[in-house]
Amino acid sequence: MPPPLVLLRNNLERWLIVWLVLLSGLAYQWPGWSAAWWPTVASWDPFLQSSGYLRGMFAVAMLAIGSLLPADEVRQVFRRWPTVLAGTVIQYTSMPLLAYAIGRALHLEGAAMIGIVVVGCVPGAMASNMLTLIARGNVSYSVSLTTSSTVLSPLVVPWILWLALGRMVENFPAWEVCRDLCWMVVLPVITGHVLSRRLIWWSQGAQHSGALIANLTILWIVAVVVASNRDGLARLDARLVLALSLVNVLGYAAGYGGALALRLPVPMRRALTLEVGMQNAGLGSTLALGLFADPAAAIPAALYTFGCMFTGTLLARIWAGRDAPQGGSETT
Repeated sequence: MPPPLVLLRNNLERWLIVWLVLLSGLAYQWPGWSAAWWPTVASWDPFLQSSGYLRGMFAVAMLAIGSLLPADEVRQVFRRWPTVLAGTVIQYTSMPLLAYAIGRALHLEGAAMIGIVVVGCVPGAMASNMLTLIARGNVSYSVSLTTSSTVLSPLVVPWILWLALGRMVENFPAWEVCRDLCWMVVLPVITGHVLSRRLIWWSQGAQHSGALIANLTILWIVAVVVASNRDGLARLDARLVLALSLVNVLGYAAGYGGALALRLPVPMRRALTLEVGMQNAGLGSTLALGLFADPAAAIPAALYTFGCMFTGTLLARIWAGRDAPQGGSETT
C-alpha cells in the first residue's frame, strides 16, 4: 500500500474536478453553514480572509511546479524550439482572439468581458500535461509547450491584455501585470528548477509533495473566487457560461487545426490540442482579483477551471479509448 501522502496526492489528482466542486460549494455556502454549525466563529470566513495572500500562494505553487520539471524536459524546449514556438504562437494568438471575439459577439460587458479576455490571454495549464498522458499524447511536447508559454508570459500577456482591454480599463497597468507575472510565475519556476537540480533533498521533497501543493493551491484560489462573488454567482449570466464553453471547445479546435497545419504526428496533435484549450485559470483568477476593482472579473477564470477540467478529461478519455497511436506517446 502506498504511503498516505502519495495516496492523498493520487486521489487529489484523479478526482480533481470532484474536489473543485466540493471545496467551491463549501466556499459558497460557508456563511450559512458556519452560522448553523459553528455559531461561535460565524463571522470568521477563511476564504475571504485569505484573499490577500493569493499571489504569494500562487508563487509557492509555481515554485513547486518548477521543482518538478525534469532537466531533460527543459532541454527539449531548446532542442525542438521551432515546434514549441509554433505551438506557443498558436496558443497566444487563437485563445485571446477567440475570447475577445466571442465576448463581443455575445455582448458581454464590464467584469464579464474583462474576465473572459483574461481567460484567453493566460498561459497553458499544467493540468494539460497530466491529461496528455491519459490521452496517450506526447507528454514531453506538452510539458515543453507549458514551459514555453509560462516563461514567455511576462513578455506576451500584459500587451495582449492591453490591446484587448485598453479601451475598457482606464490606465491599464501593463507594467504591473508584467511585474506580477515575473515574480508570481517565472521567478518561482526557475528558482524551483534550479534548487531541484542542485539540492537532492529539495528534489526528493518536491517529488513527494510538489504536485500536492500545486493542486491544493489551485483548489483554494478557485474557492476564494467563489467566496468573493457569492452574490454575483447567484445572478450568473447564461451568456457568460455559453461564451466560456465556446472559447474552450473552439480552443481545442484551434489547437488541433494548428497541429494539422504544422503536420505534427498524432501524439503531438493531442498534446497541442489540450494545451491550447486548457488555460491556467488559477493564474487568471489571481490576476483578476489583484488588478481589477470588481471581484466579479475573476468569475470567468474560476468557471473556466471547472469547464476545461471536465472537457479536457472527457477528451483525454475518448482518445485513450482508441488504439494507441503509431509511434507511442513520446514521439518527438
